[in-house]
Amino acid sequence: EDGVLPFIVVLDGITDVRNFGAIARTCECAGVDAIVIPERGSVSVGGDAVKTSAGALLHIPVCRERSAASAVRFLKDNGYTVVAASEKADINYTMADYTVPVAIVMGAEDVGLSPEVMKLCDTFVSIPQFGHIGSLNVSVAAGVIIYEVVRQRLQSNMEVI
Repeated sequence: EDGVLPFIVVLDGITDVRNFGAIARTCECAGVDAIVIPERGSVSVGGDAVKTSAGALLHIPVCRERSAASAVRFLKDNGYTVVAASEKADINYTMADYTVPVAIVMGAEDVGLSPEVMKLCDTFVSIPQFGHIGSLNVSVAAGVIIYEVVRQRLQSNMEVI
């Protein structure tokens, strides 16, 4: 469609079905075009995931790819800017430009992004944190970044959905 910028979320090794459901729900509400998950070492779209997504998984495409790295490589080859969330990143998540075709990559709950995926990402962003724990729940972090994409696109008068 003319004027619509693609927006993909790639989940690299998310294993908790509740996190997957919460992320899918946010993606659906924010107008994300598709969620990409790897075939192995990841959640799948089952009854529990659909339930925790409040039915969002019935409305958003979920693409199971051989690996998160191959999916990221494909997206890059097709003009997407790949932005990964990492608490080690120096760039505040609001400083990245999301007004281009973008893929947001979120890493596994325990280990974060796989080294193979990390090598492929264009930009790494972090969400400022001031507490003692050191990391947000992945579904909350995804929500914060996904809605920054929405905010920037609305601010620049772009079509969101």
